[in-house]
Amino acid sequence: MKIEADSPQDYISKVPEDRKIPMKKLRDEIKSNLPGGFEETMSYGMIGFVVPHSLYPAGYHCDPELPLPFMNLASQKNYIAVYHSGVYADKELSEWFVGEYKKRTGKKPDMGKSCIRFKKMDQIPFELIGELSQKITPKQWIDLYEKNVKRK
Repeated sequence: MKIEADSPQDYISKVPEDRKIPMKKLRDEIKSNLPGGFEETMSYGMIGFVVPHSLYPAGYHCDPELPLPFMNLASQKNYIAVYHSGVYADKELSEWFVGEYKKRTGKKPDMGKSCIRFKKMDQIPFELIGELSQKITPKQWIDLYEKNVKRK
């Protein structure tokens, strides 16, 4: 599902009606918990939270003109997705998240490498996403990215 939007607010205004409140709550949870230094933007057609060029001039290795992506929030065809690059790059963080998700919801998360999918809007663990958002500073993400993700 591709949503043409100029801003995060515009994006949320264009998602299906049953997703507007969960998307807004997820965005607010992420924004209020991310450590200082990350910037909110539109990234790859999604709401993005990035390390700006002012903190990481090299930018994203796939396209150095772009800032370094960290988290994204999107309304996909059949679910809402939170993409968290730290979960992809840091095994301990991934294990923490999966364990906490099971404790709090009684279920395993529906996940890909960095993608956390929410198909049932009333079962999103908003506070857990907020806690996950707190776990990595921009500096820590840059270090993880250069060690585990960036092509050498």
